[in-house]
Amino acid sequence: MSEALPALDVDDVARAQAGDMAAFAALVRRHQDRVFRFVLRMLDARDEATDLTQDVFVKAWQALPDWRPEASFSTWLLQIARNAALDQLRRRQLVQFAPLEDGMDVADAAPGPEASYAGRQQQAQLDRALRRIAAEHREILLLREVEGLAYGELARVLGIAEGTVKSRLARARAALLEHFHPHAGVTHE
Repeated sequence: MSEALPALDVDDVARAQAGDMAAFAALVRRHQDRVFRFVLRMLDARDEATDLTQDVFVKAWQALPDWRPEASFSTWLLQIARNAALDQLRRRQLVQFAPLEDGMDVADAAPGPEASYAGRQQQAQLDRALRRIAAEHREILLLREVEGLAYGELARVLGIAEGTVKSRLARARAALLEHFHPHAGVTHE
């Protein structure tokens, strides 16, 4: 991600706070795919994720007067998305995980048929393992490993201390490893 993006966000947010809908539309275009991917992985339901992504941006618009430039807009937005997804999961009283995108395959860059098959098998095994771990573990792994948030950003999104982020991330990785054994060909039930 380029250095200019946060400055561009700050400018667009300032304009949107002053009522410029075009500036807010630019923010939506810039961040909607990331928010949608995160929400989809949390909910494992495309239609529900689409609706919730729209709700996230409505909530962001409503909360825009409270946003301050010292906070990263994308981190603030992911926090809104996280809260909305967790609320939706609570309403469902069901926690599921959507498979990671095909582009995140575990296999080599130019695999042959056997390596490609093995990579798909590992990816399916990883997806199953992620579905088996607690929502708080899945969420922190997605935010760190897929969304690439730094420890400080994770602390802000999750509303916890940075030291807690590190210990929760370690527990999440350990929980995932209990269910994911890429070379064994089986997962623990």
